[in-house]
Amino acid sequence: MFDAHHHLWDTSVRDYAWMNGPWADPLRGRFDLARYTGAARPDGSIVVQALHSAEETQELLAVAEGPGPVAGVVGWTDLTAPDVRDTLRGMPETLVGIRHQVQDEPDPTWLLRPEVRKGLAAVGEAGLVYDLLVTPRQAASALEAVRSLPGVAFVLDHAGKPGIAGRAWEPWATWIGSLAALPNVTVKLSGLVTEAASRWKPEDVLPYARYVLDTFGPGRVMYGSDWPVCTLAASHDQVAELAGAAVAGLTPGERDEVFGGTARRVYGVGD
Repeated sequence: MFDAHHHLWDTSVRDYAWMNGPWADPLRGRFDLARYTGAARPDGSIVVQALHSAEETQELLAVAEGPGPVAGVVGWTDLTAPDVRDTLRGMPETLVGIRHQVQDEPDPTWLLRPEVRKGLAAVGEAGLVYDLLVTPRQAASALEAVRSLPGVAFVLDHAGKPGIAGRAWEPWATWIGSLAALPNVTVKLSGLVTEAASRWKPEDVLPYARYVLDTFGPGRVMYGSDWPVCTLAASHDQVAELAGAAVAGLTPGERDEVFGGTARRVYGVGD
């Protein structure tokens, strides 16, 4: 079990502004590597930024360079900075990708700003992956950005956050199909339980997961727990079991791709 998407943080050390209400109370506190490995028991993992902070990224890189399952970091840098190429060039090999929480940007076309596109191009030039964290509000601009930068490897987080709670299918499904037609995009089978209703059932979520698998193919899909955010809706074991149900119809080799092969290849972390 290679986990392509989880977080680590301590809210007593710094403020995470997106935890902006009582709904986030279960996420406050120290969610460190020991707590993660106790819950997830991964063979390897990618830890992902949760804050627009170079300091947080450096802390995650230190974790990756120490003992434990973390094989790589998807960190943050200011994509609009004039020296972004130099910054990325000086980062350690454990930095495998960059992410900006585009879903929180007021401007739904943020990804299309010229300075942002230059930053995205720099990510690709540095041999890094760019993780797309978007909602349907940014779907059109995300698709245009990906099309305009064929040399950048993009990973779509949380299957693009479909409206599972409202049983919304379109326009998400058509958008997923459009992204799947672009060879520089892969997708994470992650974060779906938190997009579902509070008392979700597997049959609520599985059609979305299986559509992603059918559309992209197992070789372009990677499993991610989204721990600890997933604990708002399910335990880690429940998330893993749900992913197992989604891939039940695949061959053993295809399941191996979803649960490790795709992530290791895309992020370049090896075995």
